[in-house]
Amino acid sequence: MAEVTNPPCIYQIRIEGHVDPKWATWLNGLTIAVEDGQPPITSLTGPIVDQAKLRGIMNKLWDLNLAVISVKRIEA
Repeated sequence: MAEVTNPPCIYQIRIEGHVDPKWATWLNGLTIAVEDGQPPITSLTGPIVDQAKLRGIMNKLWDLNLAVISVKRIEA
């Protein structure tokens, strides 16, 4: 029987503060967009293959002491 694989889900993670786009590789290739404001808000958007990868990204944000505002799965 062939294994069924699901396509990765697209997530948007919004955090308080400025994350430089050069960190994209370290954050699993997510697209980084910074919204101007006080404080700035950074959106990390892109495909995440499973909950374990999502947890790994969240742990990296925790390690950087960044405040997570929201995590949203975007329907394709």
